[in-house]
Amino acid sequence: MSTLAADPAPAGKRSVLVDVGSRQKPRTVDQLNDWQYIEASIMRLICAWGRDVAEWNDKSVIHRHVWDQAECVRRLRDRVGQFPGGKADSPVSERLERLVNTVLLAPSANDALDGIYEILTKALVGAYADYSSRVHPVHDAPTIAILHEINQIKSQEWLWYRDYRRRHPHATDAAYRARVEAALADCGRLGAPLPVEEGKEAVPAGVRTDFRLSKFSARTFSSKSFRLSAGDKRPTYSFMDYVHTDFSTSVEARRLFWAVGYMMEKNIPDIQLQWIYDGHYMPWQWHHDVARHLWDESRHGDSGCSRLQDFGIQLEEIGFPGYDQGDRDELIYAYAKEKGVSIEEAYSRQMDILAPYRAAPMSKADIYEAVFNIGMIAETGYFTAKHESYADFRDGRDLESAEMMLFDIIDETAHVQYAHNWLPLLAKHAGIDGSNYRERAVKVREDYQAKANERVEECARALRRVPGDPLFDQYQGYLERFRSKLPLENAATCPPRSPRPM
Repeated sequence: MSTLAADPAPAGKRSVLVDVGSRQKPRTVDQLNDWQYIEASIMRLICAWGRDVAEWNDKSVIHRHVWDQAECVRRLRDRVGQFPGGKADSPVSERLERLVNTVLLAPSANDALDGIYEILTKALVGAYADYSSRVHPVHDAPTIAILHEINQIKSQEWLWYRDYRRRHPHATDAAYRARVEAALADCGRLGAPLPVEEGKEAVPAGVRTDFRLSKFSARTFSSKSFRLSAGDKRPTYSFMDYVHTDFSTSVEARRLFWAVGYMMEKNIPDIQLQWIYDGHYMPWQWHHDVARHLWDESRHGDSGCSRLQDFGIQLEEIGFPGYDQGDRDELIYAYAKEKGVSIEEAYSRQMDILAPYRAAPMSKADIYEAVFNIGMIAETGYFTAKHESYADFRDGRDLESAEMMLFDIIDETAHVQYAHNWLPLLAKHAGIDGSNYRERAVKVREDYQAKANERVEECARALRRVPGDPLFDQYQGYLERFRSKLPLENAATCPPRSPRPM
C-alpha cells in the first residue's frame, strides 16, 4: 500500500471554490477545518493507544508522531486564519466525530494502529491528493503547498508503520475494518466539507466514549528496578543510591547519573500522552506546547540511552523501570505468588500481566498538579545542577556528555516557560487558587532537597563500600566502563558541586 491515493485522480472539470453566495469565504475554509479536526483527532488517537507500543525505538517514533501531528494541525489552522473570517475553531460535523471514535474503539492495540495509520491516514492522504489535483494550481497554491508538506510527514509515518507491521504481522479484525470503512463512507471519504447541523457539532475524539488509556506503559525490556542479575529480587538499595550519595563529590558519579537519569525520562512522554487526551478542554496552543514538550522528553530518554550504549551498557542489562515501578512490582509479585512461578518468570510476562489495567481519567486538578510538578519542581529544581555538570563535562573533555546537558537545558528552559504560560488557565479550569504557584514551588523544592539530603545521609551510613558486595561492585563496574572508554580529565580535580535536588 502507498500513502498516495490508490489511483491517480482522473482528469476532469476543475473544482471551483466559490459560487454566487460565497462572498469572501471559499469552500477551502470549511474543508481545511474538517481536515484539521481529523489531524488533531489522529494525534489524540496516537495518544490514546501510544502506551501500548512496547519497544524502545517504537516509543520514540510514537512520541515523534504526536509532535508531527501537532505540526500538521498547525499548518492547517494557520492556513484557515489567512482567509477573511476564517476561524480554525469553527464547529465541524458530528459525523467526523463518529468516524474518529470508530477508529478509537478498536478491539486491540494492533487493530487501532491499523485504523490510525492505514485506513484513516490513507483516506486522508487520498483526499489531499485529490484536492490538489482538482483545484486551481495557482489560485490556491498555498493550500496545495501545505498539503504537500503534510503528505511528506505522512510518508514518514507510513514508512514506520510498514516496518512495524513487517516486524509485528497482524490481520485487522474484519468487523472493525468494516465499521471504520462505513464511517469513512458516511463522511464522503473526507473529500468534501460536511455541513454542520445545529446541535450536532463534533467534540474532540473520545470525549463522548468510555475509552481509557492503558495504566502502564508497555515494556519489552525488563522493568525490574535496576536489577543486579537474573534471579535477584528488587533490593532495598540499588546501585543508584551510591550514585546519589556521591553526586556532589564525584564528577564521575554525576556522569553516570545523567546518563541513567536521562534514559529514565523516557517515562515522561508516555505520562504526557494522557495530559493531551484528558486535557481536551484546553486551547489548541496548549496541546501544541505539550506535544513539543512530550517529544523533547522522549529525545532526552534517547540521549541517556545512547550515552549508556556509548559506554557499553545496554538496556537489556540495566533495565528500564517505570516511575510507577512500585505499582508494577506489586501486581507482578502478586501474580508470581498466585501462579507459583519465579519472580523472574513473572517479569518476563509483564506485558500480559499489566495489559488489562486501565488508567483512571485525569481530573482538571490532576493535570494542573502534573504540569506544576514537571515545570516548576523537577525542571526548575535541576537547573543549577545541570549547568554545573555541563561545565564539568566540558572541562573534563567529555564533550558529548556536555552537549547532552546543553540541549536538555535549552529544551527545559522552554518547558518551564510553558508551565508559567499555562498554569493560570489550568488553575482556572480546575477551580484552584494558583496565584501563589511560584511561592509554593519554592517551598516544595526546599522540601524535596531536604528529603534528598536525608536519603544521602541514610545511604552514606547504610551502603557497604566493600569489594565483593554485589551492589558496590555493580556501581564500580559502571564507573570503570565509563572511565575506560573516556576518562574525565578533571576526575581528580573537579571541586564539590551542589547536591542532587531530589
